[in-house]
Amino acid sequence: MLEEDIIGGGSGLTKPSRINRRKLLKLAGASLALLVSPVGLAASSLLAVRIWPADEYTRITLEGNQALKFSHLMVKDPERLVVDLEGIELNSVLKTLPGKVLESDPYIKGIRAGQNRPGVVRVVVELKAEINPQLFTLSPVGNYGHRLVLDLYPTTPHDPLLALIQKSSPMEAAAGESSTSSDQTAASSSSTPETNSQPPRNQARERKNTDPVNRLFTVVLDPGHGGEDPGAIGRGGSYEKNVTLSIAQRLKRKIDATPNMRAVLTRDGDYFVPLAQRVTRARRVQADLFVSIHADAFVRPEAHGSSVFVLSERGASSTAASWLAKKENDADMVGGVNLARQEGHLARTLLDLSQAATINDSLKLGRAVLAELGDINRLHKPEVEQAGFAVLKAPDIPSILVETAFISNPAEERKLNDNAYQEKMADAILRGIKRYAESTTPTQRTRVAQLN
Repeated sequence: MLEEDIIGGGSGLTKPSRINRRKLLKLAGASLALLVSPVGLAASSLLAVRIWPADEYTRITLEGNQALKFSHLMVKDPERLVVDLEGIELNSVLKTLPGKVLESDPYIKGIRAGQNRPGVVRVVVELKAEINPQLFTLSPVGNYGHRLVLDLYPTTPHDPLLALIQKSSPMEAAAGESSTSSDQTAASSSSTPETNSQPPRNQARERKNTDPVNRLFTVVLDPGHGGEDPGAIGRGGSYEKNVTLSIAQRLKRKIDATPNMRAVLTRDGDYFVPLAQRVTRARRVQADLFVSIHADAFVRPEAHGSSVFVLSERGASSTAASWLAKKENDADMVGGVNLARQEGHLARTLLDLSQAATINDSLKLGRAVLAELGDINRLHKPEVEQAGFAVLKAPDIPSILVETAFISNPAEERKLNDNAYQEKMADAILRGIKRYAESTTPTQRTRVAQLN
């Protein structure tokens, strides 16, 4: 395909047909009505454009005041993704797209937009490598209008267990798997002991006498929100997604420095990971524990204190816990999940929750962490609470959600942005994890051999 074809698109003119006087008058009347009617004036336009680069995938978000109609195609030699936006005109928002591309973006070399023909804007994404694109639309939610999402995934998925073995740091262990490729990786990778028919714990039991390894206690840390989903926003302008990532990274460094322990992050940058994929990644690296880190918010700024939550099978332990679980579970709608790709993924990940033993262990872990949090901050409630948090639904991994403090409280927002307080918070969570680990019989899970 010629470059001028990609940018210009041709005239698009067709041979005029014969039209009689009556039809001409009707056409003129309709055109006049469009000019004077409010509907005609409300043309579709773009309100914002955003790019979220990450090793795992890069997301481009186009936000409009109306549902965006689009078509796309891939062009090779060189690799390009071409997207036609119908019913809009080139505006100043679209013209800012090229300046939003970072040199460090793993997948995007550059972006340009132009008026392809009347009513059609063409966006050309120049790529650094072949990609597997996913394009989908999102209805308005929260502060967002209509969104068109372009997710650029690598064509070759990464195996998280293999990455954990090969990397000196497991930062990338949970990265690189897309929602469309995780099933293929799980089924085909010889390095991953998990299969669809047999959980990894059973396989570990079969191998424990024949395949001894120096076992590492693996903790998956889940910084809440990310990318399109900022989480709660403090009165001083702090974003929950940034606070949670910073605390999780500090905690990860401390865990990695602890003998026989290792941490994996569900995200290591400012990008969105669907809730079900966070659970899946913890299971794929055969985690011993799952700790989701958040910063609470409430309509009243005086609300304060730290909290710990675990999953409940029988309803929330309080109205506030139920409200919080619903708010956190709405992250998928705000962050932007391709529901067409998620249905089967969810069904496979969120298994039958006959997991009383796991919830019991989660409560033990939660109480140990909550006791340590009480030494550095006031507690919002003196006991571990329970509710139906989607991110805590791993059926075989003790899982907790830590609300570090209320970002909606001005005093606690300042704490959450203080380096020293973040260090104290990470230390307190680590002490709770150690207390739990020391009081619990080691599981039969296979551990990844430590590299010397």
